[in-house]
Amino acid sequence: MAWDRDIHIKTPAEIALMREAGRVNALALAAVRALLQPGVTTADLNAAAEEVLRKHDAYSPFLNYGHPPFPASICASVNEELVHGIPGKRKLRQGDIISIDCGAVVDGYVGDAAFTAGVGEISPTARKLIEVTEQALSVGIAMMRVGNKTGDVSAAIQQYVESQGLHVVREYTGHGVGRKMHEGPQVPNYGTPGSGVPLRSGMTIALEPMVLVGTHRTRVLSNQWTVVSADGSLTAHQEHSVAVTEGDPLILTLP
Repeated sequence: MAWDRDIHIKTPAEIALMREAGRVNALALAAVRALLQPGVTTADLNAAAEEVLRKHDAYSPFLNYGHPPFPASICASVNEELVHGIPGKRKLRQGDIISIDCGAVVDGYVGDAAFTAGVGEISPTARKLIEVTEQALSVGIAMMRVGNKTGDVSAAIQQYVESQGLHVVREYTGHGVGRKMHEGPQVPNYGTPGSGVPLRSGMTIALEPMVLVGTHRTRVLSNQWTVVSADGSLTAHQEHSVAVTEGDPLILTLP
């Protein structure tokens, strides 16, 4: 994708439509979060999200996306699985952590968000990982202001995560979002302050820190979708769709 040439500045009316898509997406994520307990399968989680989407006349942009077609409406990534985990028969166990990424299309506009949570009592390492990833998202969002560039956002995320002794992924990035799930600009989780694309009011970006305990390196499983840490260490993923405004950043994927 020519990321810098695929940037779409949204009108206030379009941002209002994206907020509705984001609201529905938040409801689907909340339904999934409420089910997280030992014995639940990742297919159960996918079904819960799909039920919410149907109720609101929405659908997932994930389903049948890409090559090979992604076979579910959410990504459910457990422990060392960073992103793009495929829901199925796997049962959650006490102490697991799971990242849920979900999208919702409402009236032609996309909401895209993700969270990582524990299943029951989790280890101190897992708890720190989740907390750092959540804070990294907040740090990145705070930089999404007119006058900054995408590199300022990326650098802030990287600097915070690495200050906590953890690692940011290199191969997978945040991205513009709107009528399509993937628009410009591309927003990596690492970068140089002052570099990249200038942020303008009306830009809408899915910002998504992806954080790993042991290494920034990853590999893709044989299903051609699921990305795991190269060393098998724990991973986490947090995401909101956010609009740049003339004032404070506006989070679009809240309930």
